[in-house]
Amino acid sequence: MVELRNVSVTYSNGTDALNDVSLKINDGEFAFIVGASGAGKSTLIKLMLNEIKPNSGRINVNGFNLNKLKKSRAHRLRRTIGFVFQDFKLIENMNVYDNVAFVLRCIDAPGKYIKERVPGVLDLVGLADKAECKPSELSGGEQQRVAIARAIVNDPKLIIADEPTGNLDRGYKKEIVELLKAINSFGTTVLMVTHEQDIVREYGGRLITLQDGRIVFDGPLKPRSIKE
Repeated sequence: MVELRNVSVTYSNGTDALNDVSLKINDGEFAFIVGASGAGKSTLIKLMLNEIKPNSGRINVNGFNLNKLKKSRAHRLRRTIGFVFQDFKLIENMNVYDNVAFVLRCIDAPGKYIKERVPGVLDLVGLADKAECKPSELSGGEQQRVAIARAIVNDPKLIIADEPTGNLDRGYKKEIVELLKAINSFGTTVLMVTHEQDIVREYGGRLITLQDGRIVFDGPLKPRSIKE
């Protein structure tokens, strides 16, 4: 579960990034977080990852009290979160298998477990036949699927996808959202941060809208075809 209570963040330059934000995301939910540049989306993500602390308010993520969580223990929180970047951030000199396995090797997972887990995750994202390919040999959509595989390989409670469709063509955008929806159907909480209103309107569901550091809408949105 993710919960923010009356959270405010003011940066050292005087910018009020978030102002009295309260938000609760239950386990197993899928939510879109939208807002224009400067609305507070990036600050919200940084708070959830414990990269910054609020000036006021309380934050709990996956059972961790982030107000009291020390930097030296932040890795424990981050092991419960999978993060998907807009620009993939794959390791270019590693093949697909090793890009995904890298996450497990960093936490000293047993070699036998890695050999079992990675192929299963690659199969889930539809890349079982691309395990030996380098990122440069893949399409943008395939690279983002590798990034999603890397995010879920450690079986996190929460996936945060930051503009995961921003660099993709229309067909790949739908493919990535549907993959995230499929992962959510297994019980993983998914937060998709996006500015793409067409995607949000097409899929519907819970929509959280930020504007000038405040939540101005939080509720269900009925899906509709973008052809309407």
